[in-house]
Amino acid sequence: MSARTTPRPWPLVALFTAGYLAPYLLPTTVGRLDAGLPLSATEAGSIGSALLLSSAMAGFLLASRVDRFGPRRLARAGLLLAAAGYATAAATTTIPLVVTGAILGGLGSGTATTVAATGIAAQRDPHRTTTLGLLGVSALAGTLYLTIPHLGAAHGLPLAAIAITALLALPTTRHLTTNTRHPTPHTPRVSTPLPHLHAGTLLAAAMLFWSLAQNSLWGVSGRIGLTQAGLTEVTVGAVFAAALGAGLLGVIGASALGPRLGHALPIGAGTALIAGCIALSAAADDLTSFATGEIAWNTLYPVVLSYVIGLAASLDPRGRWAVLVGSASSLGTACGPLTGSLLSARAGYPAMGTILALGLLLLTVPMTAVALRTRRGSTPEHTVVEISLDAIPAQRTAYDTAGPRQAATAAAPGPGPT
Repeated sequence: MSARTTPRPWPLVALFTAGYLAPYLLPTTVGRLDAGLPLSATEAGSIGSALLLSSAMAGFLLASRVDRFGPRRLARAGLLLAAAGYATAAATTTIPLVVTGAILGGLGSGTATTVAATGIAAQRDPHRTTTLGLLGVSALAGTLYLTIPHLGAAHGLPLAAIAITALLALPTTRHLTTNTRHPTPHTPRVSTPLPHLHAGTLLAAAMLFWSLAQNSLWGVSGRIGLTQAGLTEVTVGAVFAAALGAGLLGVIGASALGPRLGHALPIGAGTALIAGCIALSAAADDLTSFATGEIAWNTLYPVVLSYVIGLAASLDPRGRWAVLVGSASSLGTACGPLTGSLLSARAGYPAMGTILALGLLLLTVPMTAVALRTRRGSTPEHTVVEISLDAIPAQRTAYDTAGPRQAATAAAPGPGPT
């Protein structure tokens, strides 16, 4: 494996923010599609799901190909595609164009997130870089929740905000490291299998349903506040902004703690507490209960998410498990709006919250088990630097008389772990 240059953190934070903004703005995006276009609530939720599903597919397709295409080139392509797709969806009221733009924008967001996740896994402290990214996207989303309701009722305002963010992140890609594993005529590509296969697969599967539960509620939270709790859009936006602000405090706390608590306790206990918050928020019928549930939930959610991403990054320093677990999370996120819409339409919001909370409690078992197993079975990673012998000029002593001394000095190292 070729020597690898550790990427700078700030371009990765910018990419993370641009890639994750669409899921963070999901409630207002789906709500405005429902209110501003001739769509039912389920149809609007389906567009949100299509957007996030395309984002997840980008992650699955590109998980092991970032080095092949080059992070800088791939990040630029993703940001440009996101800007073009979301801008198209924002600028038209023609439903097929809105759907197409949302899907293309989702592909771009997923591509940017994939590059960010791969780079974060290469950091000396992946958890710290992840928390910085969560701080960035939470702060930006909170600001937009306060701002968008005062700019008008157009369906495209949240989509336009995501497109502008992608364009603003574009200049940071020049600071990304170039491709260090691109094969040369003298350096064959080395393919290594995924380490911790069982643990990584279990974590990815659990994360799919974990994100589905979170975003089933998040996708209909706006409607819970407007219809069940009887609040105005301005008030709901203020609650979301306060919740994301509380999430900033949670992420700062997680960053300060770092790996001191390990991964098992924050993931297991945090998920159990989130289950209670979801049940409370889904049953809210006034401002107090709605705000309490949303704020407590959004305080804990990014904390647990940062530890899950850090755990996935620790499974493979090349970042493949970080991307695959993140893509599984995006797949669950994609299914969330539609799942939440169907559950709430058939069973009501409180029953939906109870179902989701019970599902999360069940998920604490496999997620905690992976964290404990990885901690016990982790071994230090060794980087092997591959040197092209063709580039080393031959010495005259290489053709000397054969013997023990010459054989010892001419021996080349064999393959080692990657």
